[in-house]
Amino acid sequence: MPGFATMSKKYFSRKSLIKSMSVAYALNISSTASGFLPVLAALYNYKHLDKALKIAATYLLVSVLFDLALNLATIAGVPNNLPAIHLFVIISIIFYGAIYYNAFFKPVLKKVIVMVAGVAFFIVIFNIIFIEGIWEYPSLSNTVLSVLLICFSLAYFYQLLNRQEFIHIEKQGLFWINSGVLFYFSINIFLFMLFKRIINAHQEDYYMIHNITNIIANLLFSVGLLCKPQKTT
Repeated sequence: MPGFATMSKKYFSRKSLIKSMSVAYALNISSTASGFLPVLAALYNYKHLDKALKIAATYLLVSVLFDLALNLATIAGVPNNLPAIHLFVIISIIFYGAIYYNAFFKPVLKKVIVMVAGVAFFIVIFNIIFIEGIWEYPSLSNTVLSVLLICFSLAYFYQLLNRQEFIHIEKQGLFWINSGVLFYFSINIFLFMLFKRIINAHQEDYYMIHNITNIIANLLFSVGLLCKPQKTT
């Protein structure tokens, strides 16, 4: 597998290689910039956001600041910024737990959210201390986070589609937020699981897929934060 990168440079022309690198760089910049879209949407529509959407907006602000800081750290030549990624996974579990806690109606489901998020939290901490360590990419932690949020998002869709009263789901901000969560994590879970196997051989493809899904997810988040939710019971 490590030989694939060398082989690709041998068979691709210099011109096509430069073009490919330019596309990857443009996608990386676009991915980071797209993180500001939901933040701007939240600021514009803040007075119409309910508690869950305000928590989501805060998380997306933290997310884009982390993304920006990681890019600046790379430019500055920081040798290893992986501890920050481990920290961000922990922050993600806490924020998403709070978002879905407020998104579900039944008290029993709220308790399940807290318990399952708590289990994921301790798995991530255990991974940092005993398995991958803080200086390695958190492949296991990101996989756990992905499984957690895929389950949460599917459960929320089930709740949304089984409401007793009629609602326009496309006017519900959390519908779009949840769609972005499901889209992003259901695709990237495979990248997270196989990170150590594919990063050396397909590094450019890895980041291109991740950046494209991140851009689309941020667009969905932006739509959700621009919604003026219906009053429901």
